[in-house]
Formats: sequence, structure tokens, C-alpha cells
Amino acid sequence: MKRRFLYILTVTTFISTAIGQENSKKVIQETAKARLDSTLQSFVKNGEVAGASALIFEKGKEVYFNAFGYADMENKVPMKRNTLVQIYSMTKPITGTALMTLYDKDKFQLDDPLEKYAPEFANMKVYKGVDSNGEMILEDLERPITIRDITRHTAGFSTRDDVPGFSEALKKADPFNWENTLPQMAEKLGNLPLWFQPEAKWEYGPSVDVQAFLVERISGQSYQEYVREHVLDPLKMTDTRYIVPKEDRSRMSSAYRKTEIGELNQSPNDEAHAFNYKKWPLTPGGWGLTSTLDDYMRFARMLVNDGKLDGEQILEPQTVELMSTNHLDENITDRSWLPSKGQVGFGIDFAVRIQPPASVEENNGVVGEFFWDGAASTLFWVDPVNELTAVFFVQIFPYNGSLHKRFRDAVYGPIVLPKNSQ
Repeated sequence: MKRRFLYILTVTTFISTAIGQENSKKVIQETAKARLDSTLQSFVKNGEVAGASALIFEKGKEVYFNAFGYADMENKVPMKRNTLVQIYSMTKPITGTALMTLYDKDKFQLDDPLEKYAPEFANMKVYKGVDSNGEMILEDLERPITIRDITRHTAGFSTRDDVPGFSEALKKADPFNWENTLPQMAEKLGNLPLWFQPEAKWEYGPSVDVQAFLVERISGQSYQEYVREHVLDPLKMTDTRYIVPKEDRSRMSSAYRKTEIGELNQSPNDEAHAFNYKKWPLTPGGWGLTSTLDDYMRFARMLVNDGKLDGEQILEPQTVELMSTNHLDENITDRSWLPSKGQVGFGIDFAVRIQPPASVEENNGVVGEFFWDGAASTLFWVDPVNELTAVFFVQIFPYNGSLHKRFRDAVYGPIVLPKNSQ
């Protein structure tokens, strides 16, 4: 993948090519590692998380790993390299990758109408509000939903629970019940209205679950079988799965919740891991997988290496570039909470950094990086400029983006703004 970037952030990283002396390089690396250790330790020491771990590769080589605190605080089980965690929305880029393997086989085009392959989503209605009786007012689609829409969250699907009429209808239909198969989910979702017209706004939601259904529809295989055969197994991601067998459950990290008064509460494992301890009909594309640092790093390394790892070509190089390119038109100004991620647009199941940080309070990063995170505050990113990939694991609710800010600063060093912006 050949890219040119107009701006490369000047930061202290593990990058050593500009360091003339081997001793100087070693000092820089040791300083960065000490900074990372201190940062991860502080998360645990301050009681923000029970355990934290991170793995970083640069130019194909491991340059950092460490783990601190506990996976299971009550039973004093330490956070380890092979600890299994629930990655929640970090499932989404894996689903997008599975879908785009079909794109590489010319099975669809991004601007194809979704209804071409899934008539369940033909002639949908769009929510406009409610009348005096509380009944939904609906209008026709201005244009069909496209596959591009479901890869960039502009399709109009939503799981909001605060929209009069709409939220009640969504709850009644219950498309995301774990007892539903993906086709049943699609049928129920297609019988509901969209919250907005396609491309009117960016709204995070169930679009990636629709992607998983589309993989099934186009490939003729179950999503779980397809993603295993075409992504996970070729990458040797054997710990990345929906169902964790009994013999591996001792490696599962517990889930934790920070209370309003700052206490760290450990959730009962059977409750927190209910989805992953039983085979359910639903195999969501947007969440549900568990993984380890090393497994997810193999996925990230495939992406930074133009879709290939250890001789396995998962995606074509131009497809990785397409996925990591911003697909949000500047006219899409309503972007919910996406701006909180920094100066980003959105590609195919990744946020894509399009500008350097505008302030020291923003998330650190390099123009051209692409990334995503999960509800339990996990994070990964791919930095093609520096050939760097990072995976960060914690298991804390509610989502804590400040952990990501501090971890990124530990990787790259403090944000250095251009003089004319200060």
C-alpha cells in the first residue's frame, strides 16, 4: 500500500530510523517502555481498572508487552498475555474484513443497494416523529440503503431507546434477541422504520450486524463458519470466538463496573459472560467475540501489512486502503459522538484519522491511522506511517476514553502542536 501523507506528527515513538547512534536508540526505547509501564500501572494503582495489558509491534517486531493487575480481582488471578477478554465492538472490524473478502471476489460493489441481496430491506419507511396520539409518522425512502451505508453507519439504523414511538417499536420487535438467527434479525429489522434517511447523519448502531447477515446471504454459509474459514483460521486466531469452552474459562477476565462514587465492582462471571458461555442462535457482527492480545495483534498486523500475514493473503492491498479511507462526506455534519475520537472520519468499520490533533486534550495519533475500540474500553489501532500496531485490553464499564488518551500519549509521547496552532 503506497501512501503519501501531507503531515506526519512529530512525536517520540519507538521509531529509530532517525537515530544515528545505537545507544541513543536504546535510550529512546527504554524511555518509551518505562513510560508505558508507568501509565498502565497507574490505571491499576488509581483503581480505574482491575487489570490492564498492552502489546505493540513496530515494523513487524514486538517492541512492547506488559500486563498489570488482575483479570479476576476476587480470586487474585493476574492479568496475563493469554487472558481472554470480551472485545465487544472490536468485533466490528473483523466482520468488515469478512465482508470485504467477498468484495475481493467481485460478489458486490459498495454502492449496490442492500436490497439487491437482501429484499428484507426494500421499501423501508423512515421515521419523522409522532402524531398527537403517539403514533409514528413515516415517510418513504429518498434512496435505497447501500452497502456503503452499512459499512460507515449512515444507513439509518439505530438502537436508541429515547426516540418516541420508534424506541417502543424497536423494543417490541426485539430483533437483537440472542434467540434470533441473523435472518430472523434482518426480517424484524427490515419491518421497522429507519430513524433517518440514508446518509443524513452518522449514527452508530446495528449496521455491522446487518453486514454479518449479508455475509451469510452472499456466501451461502453461516456467518460464524465464514468468518472462521476466511479470516480467523488463516490468521491462526484460535482464541477469537463467540463460545469459550469450559477448559478455557479460567483465562477469561472478569468484567468490572465503576460506580458513581468511584468504587470498582466485579460483576458475577456467569452474568457478565452469559453470551460467551452458551451457543446462541444469534452471531452478531457488531459485538460478541472474545480474544487475546496476541490473537487481535495478528489481525492488526495483517492490516498494516497490506492484508497479508505469514503468507496468508486475507484482503487485497487496495481493499485495505479502501477500508482505511474516510468515506464520510463533509456534508454529513451530524456525527453523534464520533468527533470525541479526535480529528477523524470513518472508513469501512474503522475510524480514520484525517487531521493531526488540534489540542493537547485530544487523542494522540498520526494522520492515516485507523482504529476502533470496545464497550469494555478495549482499543486497537493501525499506524501505517510508522508501521506500528497497538492492542490495549482492560474490562471496565462504563466506557472510559480517558484511558485511551493516556495510553496513546504513553506510546507516542506528549502531543506537540505546530507553533502556529499554539
